Parts: sequence; C-alpha cells; structure tokens
Amino acid sequence: MGKRINHSDIETRYICQKHNYYVCEKCMTCKDPKLYCKYKTACPIRFMEKNNMDEDDAK
Repeated sequence: MGKRINHSDIETRYICQKHNYYVCEKCMTCKDPKLYCKYKTACPIRFMEKNNMDEDDAK
C-alpha cells in the first residue's frame, strides 16, 4: 500500500509500475496510454479503465 499521487491522505493498492506512482479508483487513468509499456498486459490501471469504458458503452 502506498500514498496516492493526487490524494496523499489515503493509501491505495493500485500502482503504475512504469512511472512508479499510486492511484485510487477515482483517479485511475493511464498517464501515457499511447506510449509503449512493458507492464501493459498486467496493469490494473489499464484493466480498470477498460472495464469502465465497457460499462459506459453498455448504457
């Protein structure tokens, strides 16, 4: 667990391994979605973003 980049008062478990920063579910967006990332296939940030987009499309 680590401190979030935008809201440092609360800890979170989601981390960007490429840039080494923590994010919460509210702020979960990829900083560089178009750039190469070797962690992309196992990235919880990318996974959560994709799920949120799929839910929006279903509405």
